Amino acid sequence: MAALVDGLQATGALTDPRWRDAFLQVPRHLFIPDRIWADDGARADGWMVPVGRDDPYWWENVYADYALPTQVDDGTPSGTDGRGRYTTSSASQPSLVALMLEALQVTDGMRVLEIGTATGYNAALLCARLGSHNVTSIEVDPALADLGGTALEATGWKPTLVCGDGAQGVPEAAPFDRVLATVAAKQIPYAWVEQTRPGGVILTPWGNDYAATVLLRLTVDADGTATGRPIGDAPFMWLRAQRAHRGRWSDHVDFDAPVRTRHTRVDPHHVVAHGSGAEFTVGVAVPDLCRAWFDADDDSGESTLWLYDTAGSWASVDYVPGAGAYAVEQAGPRSLWAEVESAWRWWETHGRPDRSLFEVTVGTEGQRVRLVPSGDRIQPTDLPSGP
Repeated sequence: MAALVDGLQATGALTDPRWRDAFLQVPRHLFIPDRIWADDGARADGWMVPVGRDDPYWWENVYADYALPTQVDDGTPSGTDGRGRYTTSSASQPSLVALMLEALQVTDGMRVLEIGTATGYNAALLCARLGSHNVTSIEVDPALADLGGTALEATGWKPTLVCGDGAQGVPEAAPFDRVLATVAAKQIPYAWVEQTRPGGVILTPWGNDYAATVLLRLTVDADGTATGRPIGDAPFMWLRAQRAHRGRWSDHVDFDAPVRTRHTRVDPHHVVAHGSGAEFTVGVAVPDLCRAWFDADDDSGESTLWLYDTAGSWASVDYVPGAGAYAVEQAGPRSLWAEVESAWRWWETHGRPDRSLFEVTVGTEGQRVRLVPSGDRIQPTDLPSGP
């Protein structure tokens, strides 16, 4: 445990001595269930197999800086041989846990609502730093709530635990100084804003099916809105009511549909660059957009970007090194590449801004994303909306 904490400190993920002390007080292995899940390396077919506490792999990974899948397929493995298909809960990567806890910027006596108890490890860290009486944690999955609650009780931490829909928060315990979500949201629930005191902070992973999930830090204003900017990456699973589609990309592409062909001079690499302002802009401006990228098996450098919306529209863009234009095929009611290209050109026109220059505001009417560059003379600009 000490080696993990030292490693987090060495990489800069853990800088606050008070949080270092909290990590040293909470042994991670006591919050990892007896069964975790790992890729089935023997078959390499995308399915997962259970790994027990008696397996060296379990111990090798508990104190490594990795996220550990702790539940598959909502607790009922869908494989006929007991294998699992989709990770539905995990113990978060310790470095990301540390970064998020420090980003909360808590002080003694603050009251925190955690969305997503899961293993209970994060709740225990909050208790170690702030005291159990200042921590409330909610979990939607009864089995996970029981798992986390049992681990917390066994280790002596006593936060207020609620089994329920985290999107609704815990109004009877509000107001909170901080709300920390360990699940990602596409639409940030307004209940979180309502239950945070003015001047308080909401920290949540946020994004969409297209772009990388960012860590969003929002400050709640007295007018009942919360506003903030992305401060880094935060890969998490979605709130259950806001989950992405399941299945393969090809399940959503009708290869027999009549296609519309054209060419584009926009390199498809530019619109998928991880963490870029272009990726962020496309993800926000083009609703319900999903993607898949495939490189050629040979050394040609060729690749194909597939775009789809799970409602019958899709597009493909074929990249060929050195080409001045790239072949596009589109099908369905929407012209998805045209929408993506329009969003990309908006981003180009506005100076290729980094995603950190965008501002998200959450209010009673939903959420709004604007480009808000620094400088007193520059006016905020709303992102273009989809069709």
